[in-house]
Amino acid sequence: NASYNCVDRHVEAGNGDRVAIHFVAGNGEDRTITYADLQREVSKAANALEGLGVAKGDRVAVYMPMIPEAVIAMLACARIGAPHSVVFGGFSSDALKARIEDGEAKVVITTDGQFRKGKALPLKAAVDQAVAGTTAEKVLVVKRTGVDVDWDDSRDVWWHEVVDAASDQHEPQPHDSEHPLFILYTSGTTGKPKGILHTTGGYL
Repeated sequence: NASYNCVDRHVEAGNGDRVAIHFVAGNGEDRTITYADLQREVSKAANALEGLGVAKGDRVAVYMPMIPEAVIAMLACARIGAPHSVVFGGFSSDALKARIEDGEAKVVITTDGQFRKGKALPLKAAVDQAVAGTTAEKVLVVKRTGVDVDWDDSRDVWWHEVVDAASDQHEPQPHDSEHPLFILYTSGTTGKPKGILHTTGGYL
């Protein structure tokens, strides 16, 4: 399990108080996350994703800016055995849709907006366009900028409502070395994006 290898084993080795992620944003926001903190957050996110119906083998698209929740989301997917597909937050809704459709993603994780050069820009609006008519059943949204967003109560879920309320205890499941860990797509500039599949053992 890649999540266990990245997080839990360090806590078990007595290094839970060591810094795993030190995040400094352009607006001066400063967050320090230890391995023990990360283990709790990844476990909560994994429980929340399972609560949304994500199981081993399901695909999850991650369309987010570079924030700690993006790392937490990826590790949570790895913990469950749900291959994740990271889509650059600067890509268009069409580019996101193509990757959701190709990977048959069940859930999309995103933010309400993102900060670029100090300005708050929308992000969820692109997801709203991209998920229409696809396999995506749920959109998990991190509140990042506080910008107004359109909301579909049957589909959209706030990260802080389901992840923060979830248990911080989650047992990482062992996976076969060839079990898919994530899909990374080519840029698509020369045609339809091609998904490169990285396996669990191979990536570690």
